[in-house]
Amino acid sequence: MAGKASRMRQVVAVASLLWLLLLPWASAIRRSDFPASFLFGTATSSYQIEGAYLEDNKSLSNWDVFTHVPGSIKDGSTGNVADDHYHRYETLSLCTLWAQTHTAHLNANKMPRLPKTEGRFGEVNQLGIEFYNKIIDSLLLKGIEPFVTLSHYDIPQELEDRYGAWLSAEVQRDFGYFADVCFAAFGDRVKYWTTFNEPNVAVLAGYMLGTYPPARCTPPFGSCARGDSDGEPYVATHNVILSHATAVELYRRKYQSKQKGSIGIVMYTTWYEPLTDTPEDRLATERAVAFTVSWFLDPIVYGDYPPEMRRLLGSQLPSFSPEERRKLGYKLDFIGINHYTTLYAMDCMFSSGCPLGQWTQHALAAATGERNGVPIGPPTGRSMFYVVPDGIEKMVTYIMKRYNNLPMFITENGYPQVGEGYTNSEEWLDDQARIQYLDGYLTKVAKVIRDGADVRGYFVWSLVDNFEWLYGYTLRYGLYYVDYRTLERKPKSSALWYKMFLQSLHEDQ
Repeated sequence: MAGKASRMRQVVAVASLLWLLLLPWASAIRRSDFPASFLFGTATSSYQIEGAYLEDNKSLSNWDVFTHVPGSIKDGSTGNVADDHYHRYETLSLCTLWAQTHTAHLNANKMPRLPKTEGRFGEVNQLGIEFYNKIIDSLLLKGIEPFVTLSHYDIPQELEDRYGAWLSAEVQRDFGYFADVCFAAFGDRVKYWTTFNEPNVAVLAGYMLGTYPPARCTPPFGSCARGDSDGEPYVATHNVILSHATAVELYRRKYQSKQKGSIGIVMYTTWYEPLTDTPEDRLATERAVAFTVSWFLDPIVYGDYPPEMRRLLGSQLPSFSPEERRKLGYKLDFIGINHYTTLYAMDCMFSSGCPLGQWTQHALAAATGERNGVPIGPPTGRSMFYVVPDGIEKMVTYIMKRYNNLPMFITENGYPQVGEGYTNSEEWLDDQARIQYLDGYLTKVAKVIRDGADVRGYFVWSLVDNFEWLYGYTLRYGLYYVDYRTLERKPKSSALWYKMFLQSLHEDQ
């Protein structure tokens, strides 16, 4: 029986290889469907891959502290070791892994967050500077363009303890200090900067739902030890937006003309479809998007919060002073779009029976993944994540129209595998569902570009399996499988597919 099972696995492996060899001709999308200058790559973040959380003078982040609180993470894990990228970057690093799939057209990689400092209260960590210098130089030697994010959820715990981090205007000075250090140290080689990755998630989860640090909330969103779910998210957002403006002003005035780079911000986006074809649900979808995406982008681009929010919240939203509006005038060079799924939205302004505690509640909308018991698309390994490729086209079109077709990058897009039901690494490696997902979403990105959207790059989340925040190691998004016992990396079928997709350009010439 064992011999028969082994032969069957061999047959499946050969069939998968043949399928991959044929895929460039069978796939709906090809590299030549995108502009020659288009950036392709993958995304990672430092806390999720690096480990070494107490080494080389690194200060503690809020996530270092939060993950050690029992019950915070689904599987009880932390990012203490993660993928051990800090120690393995020379032999099993981003560069080495990408060397296996690298082509002349694979020239971008969203870099991890840069070194932690304790803001103005501590010295710059030179060992951190040295580490990221090595990473940046290694990427460039491989022909990979660094795409650097300054803040991906985490912040030094020191700033949380001193003055409450994003709840204090003091954080704007510290973020500006940190950005200045990074621009000075790395800007001669880094041409793409983003100030924040998904600040809308960090604010809503940290200050409304209480599921992320600093774990602040009030009912019906959660039962935290402290917080104010109706007020604090707007204070924190105000300080994030002005911290972005502080960094952009600094970059524009001190560095950009010499370094010739660009700077933007990355938003988490979910597209919403009306649950029913009624005016009420259609308006609910507009409010749901405005209260998550336009909440941050409208002030940066237009100098004030969205009218959809002002109408509902009034004075509950902060106001920008004349000096703050001046800083906001520096705006941004591009918008990063992280997109994974589409959901239905239903009206809660005129309708009763809406669930409480969702992050769309302040928008007087409720989100669901099903209509009459039928999912909006094929489900994935993560709850409320469905495969709906049309959603990325509609999300990009929305941002294109609302923000005058500013340059855009798809900075994250990926498919979560869940751990249950897999008995060996070979089953993880044959990730056909991820290939179908990427194929479908890339097809829609190519279409929206043909329709006029100024999209300039696409990044798969993620290069490697890693620590997935509240889910710990129970979800896998990677093109590369990581054995968390040995930390060995293995390419999945999707990594080979991505390589062949990029190489298809040569076959079309």
